Amino acid sequence: MNQAIKVAIVQESPVFLDKTRTLDRAVEMVKKAAAQHASLVVFPEAYISGYPAWIWRLRPGGDWNLSESLHRRLLHNAVNLEKGDLDPLYQVARKHKVTIVCGMNEQDSKGSRSTLYNSVVVIGENGQILNHHRKLMPTNPERMVWGFGDGSGLRVVDTPCGRLGTLICWENYMPLARYALYGQGVEIYIAPTYDSGEGWTGTLQHIAREGRCWVLGAGVPLQRTDLPDDFPEKDTLYPESEDWINPGDSVVIAPGGEIISGPMKQRKGLLLAEIDPERAVNSRRALDICGHYARPDIFTLQVNRNPQNPVRLTGPTLSKDQENT
Repeated sequence: MNQAIKVAIVQESPVFLDKTRTLDRAVEMVKKAAAQHASLVVFPEAYISGYPAWIWRLRPGGDWNLSESLHRRLLHNAVNLEKGDLDPLYQVARKHKVTIVCGMNEQDSKGSRSTLYNSVVVIGENGQILNHHRKLMPTNPERMVWGFGDGSGLRVVDTPCGRLGTLICWENYMPLARYALYGQGVEIYIAPTYDSGEGWTGTLQHIAREGRCWVLGAGVPLQRTDLPDDFPEKDTLYPESEDWINPGDSVVIAPGGEIISGPMKQRKGLLLAEIDPERAVNSRRALDICGHYARPDIFTLQVNRNPQNPVRLTGPTLSKDQENT
């Protein structure tokens, strides 16, 4: 049986559009959480190296030069998993024996090398990636920044903290995506997000009632002072009179919908809570929508978890010497 664990949601801004310094900050936040005996540390959506909040203020299809400039910086500060960009997080996970869930802007490293994805990884306490998920459907103007993910990351993984699954922001409005996680026995359901407010908290409470699981909502806190001084057209997009751009609202919700900790509004730091993953299993005695409350004779869900690639290369690969000739 699982035992109670301490979780830490990192409601902290990144060093905006600076991958190296954001990773340094992430490592420090993990150390702080571990010092308070947290065994699960969760970061918000697109933490490395910042959620592209400007997309909600630019004119659709307009502001081309500004969009190009900001996208270039976002791309240059995105994570390339093939190049070991996350090594600092792997190392701190191993050192402190913690599980880390971290959102990031990810650069495609195997195909065109140009597309960005809104991704989240689960890093085990052995310092290895247990799951890598790309947001299935970027929301509205997000589609001008991120490509579509596939179903290969729709997985629930075993960790010392319990069985973890994660969906990003408005993916949590996709009933079939949620059901895919419920059907794999998710105990701790993690939702990194840019959304906030009572409506969003209500959505997470519904998920906790529906799936009878713990729900951790990791919100993005963003203030005008978090933007770099050389952020283009900063005063136009974010007037000096504006302080909080996004309030965070991280929250911990128990199976059944009770709020245990948070929402943490317009503050930065760690949101801590003790949870018992076994409670998710026990709470399904009355309602288990993928178990005794399911009707597979009427409804079934098929999930394609094969990685998708537009190019399939056949034939022998070249040696290093051949490549250089």
